[in-house]
Amino acid sequence: MTTNSVRENLLRMQERIAGAAARAGRNADEITLIGVSKTHPANAIREAFEAGVRHFGENRVQEWEGKRTGTEGLAATWHLIGHLQNNKAVRAARLFHSIDSVDDLALAQRLDRARVEVGIPEKLRVLIEVRVAPEETKSGVETREASELAEKIAGLPRLELGGLMCIPPFLEQAEKVRSYFRRLRELRDDLAKTLGLALPVLSMGMSHDFEVAIEEGATEVRVGTALFGTRIAG
Repeated sequence: MTTNSVRENLLRMQERIAGAAARAGRNADEITLIGVSKTHPANAIREAFEAGVRHFGENRVQEWEGKRTGTEGLAATWHLIGHLQNNKAVRAARLFHSIDSVDDLALAQRLDRARVEVGIPEKLRVLIEVRVAPEETKSGVETREASELAEKIAGLPRLELGGLMCIPPFLEQAEKVRSYFRRLRELRDDLAKTLGLALPVLSMGMSHDFEVAIEEGATEVRVGTALFGTRIAG
């Protein structure tokens, strides 16, 4: 994909984000676009950065380690959006600014200790991934267990609990996903009230449904194909 095509895609994305925000009576500046760079090479990340993207999401620690040398010098924010295993927590705590897929206390505690081990004094932002639909293949804490997990993570000194994330079922008609996004927003609002936490972040919505997510309160949308295009294997 050329720089111009990434830039053109970004402009289209920004227009769609602004339209969705306007329909919801929101300011488009409240919404962060995370370019999902998984499977895309370092030069594609550079192209997107030059076009104006400042947040990028990777799914796997090892893949990101292999691309880092090609993105040196970019003042970007790096998000881990895929499932993280405990045995990779130290590496993730060193490589990423935010872990957006925390779904159990043991992992959160490991990340908390890891920040000391890697010698980074700043708090690590984390989001709790919530399973908003009963899909066995999806990660995430059950909604009924989210309050207890949020309260315990909020007490960890080296983590900053920013909010919630979800990956709803993939449905061709984006409107049918709306109820899952609404469920996450309502859960966030309940947790913020009962636990006295700010929880400003709602990371929800991808290339095919991010407009509906914005209408339901998303503050971060994770977009890959609509920005980078489909990666050609080989």
